[in-house]
Amino acid sequence: MSVPSVPISKDIDPRNQEEDYVHSVYNDIATHFSQTRYKPWPIVEKFLKTREDYSTGIDVGCGNGKYLGVNKKLYIIGTDRSDGLISCAHDISKGAYNLGVADGLNLPHPEGTFDFAISIAVIHHFATEERRSEAIAHIVSKLKTGGELLIYCWALEQENSRRGYKEGDEQDILIPWVLQKKQPRKPKTRKNRKKSGNEVCKEEEDAEKETEIETPDESPVKESETKYRYYHLYKQGELAANALSTGTCTILEEGYEKDNWWIIVKKI
Repeated sequence: MSVPSVPISKDIDPRNQEEDYVHSVYNDIATHFSQTRYKPWPIVEKFLKTREDYSTGIDVGCGNGKYLGVNKKLYIIGTDRSDGLISCAHDISKGAYNLGVADGLNLPHPEGTFDFAISIAVIHHFATEERRSEAIAHIVSKLKTGGELLIYCWALEQENSRRGYKEGDEQDILIPWVLQKKQPRKPKTRKNRKKSGNEVCKEEEDAEKETEIETPDESPVKESETKYRYYHLYKQGELAANALSTGTCTILEEGYEKDNWWIIVKKI
């Protein structure tokens, strides 16, 4: 049975909320999470494959780096707040990706530097509308004038998915991630009976003492633990409104895919 999402308290400090329900959680689940993230989403793939050859970009919240190798003719720097996920990206690429640990509101890159940026399933983790808009403005600030940014965020309108979120539901929620933790099995016992002669009757055999010998069992047994991640579920038009409120960009395209709202903005 699936674990339900739950509402989040409204009186948590935004930075503490992000630390407790985003940053620390993704470090805890990094390896397990990375194993589920390997196939590029079509619109993200199309965006990356239509950039000019040898242009430069950033992937803000790159996770395990699944988009960093989509187009070999691009130079992309991937950053994530989770050092656990950055370690996964480093291992997957065998050190080939350009990676760093950085907060989406405090990127180390110079302003006005890059041709494009992507931020996939990241902005919805910021705790308030002000911080979400600020994050968009901060990423846009790293682009050259005319540079483009693709953003994906989870949608509230997921009536046809297994999650079933819909208009009227709470938008600020904690989403469960069931982490399978491997635990060593308890040692098994092997019964080592004393040898008996042919004359030993059944009653005597049953009465023999048994010596229990511990034998290691390499097979792990899984024990689940549920971690909760904070999400803001975006309503139709809300992501574009957040971007426009920054006064730094215009909307080129927007749409809905895989239970997410997405937008492409252009720096002005």
